[in-house]
Amino acid sequence: MTLSSQRLLQLKEFEDKIGYTFNDKKLIDVAFTHSSYTNEVKNEVMSNERLEFLGDSVLDMVVSEILFKNYHKKPEGWLTKTRSRLVCTDSFAKASEKYDLTSYLNFGHGEKKQGGELKKHVKADTFEAVCAAIYLDAGYEFLFDFITNNYREDALKIIENDAIFNDYKTRLQEYYNAHDKKILKYTLVDQTGPEHDKVFTMSVKVGNKTLATGTGKNKKKAEQDAAKNAYERLKND
Repeated sequence: MTLSSQRLLQLKEFEDKIGYTFNDKKLIDVAFTHSSYTNEVKNEVMSNERLEFLGDSVLDMVVSEILFKNYHKKPEGWLTKTRSRLVCTDSFAKASEKYDLTSYLNFGHGEKKQGGELKKHVKADTFEAVCAAIYLDAGYEFLFDFITNNYREDALKIIENDAIFNDYKTRLQEYYNAHDKKILKYTLVDQTGPEHDKVFTMSVKVGNKTLATGTGKNKKKAEQDAAKNAYERLKND
């Protein structure tokens, strides 16, 4: 599908913001296409969900490399815990806001009316998709430099302040590591809602005992919510 001149101008505005011109304009257009839009139009238009999947993995690698290279004396446990606080919905949503990424999204009418561009998980998903597009078009090194140059100060704030984003999955596992060394298991209980706006329910178990359940717009978020509910219950007992 040929992009309209209006759409190309919109994408050019984003390119000017980040200082990079995409070779494949359709790639960044897909990164800025929400699934609600593809569900409404009749043409075969791709949503950014596949790019979101790739972006999640690539960003995991970028953050891992940054931590590995800059924190030589930190043990594996600290690196893993810190990465989980950086590679999460909350931090990615904040990263998305830096360039107002969701303002470039193609939305379906229903999702737009419901304030889709303001939703935290939509912001985070868009950031992942855009990073995947940058990775595919410009390469890993460019994406690495883009993340380092643009988000270093934000990342340092998260690393230095435990209260900014709480990784309850790690807290809960550390609690059980200190007590009976049991591994926690997260299981999908239910998923509801339309394809572009699902709500997931996850449970956290120790052995056959369910500690708590939680909900979220993706499985990771629902797992964190379940862990938070279980952890707070333990603290109150």
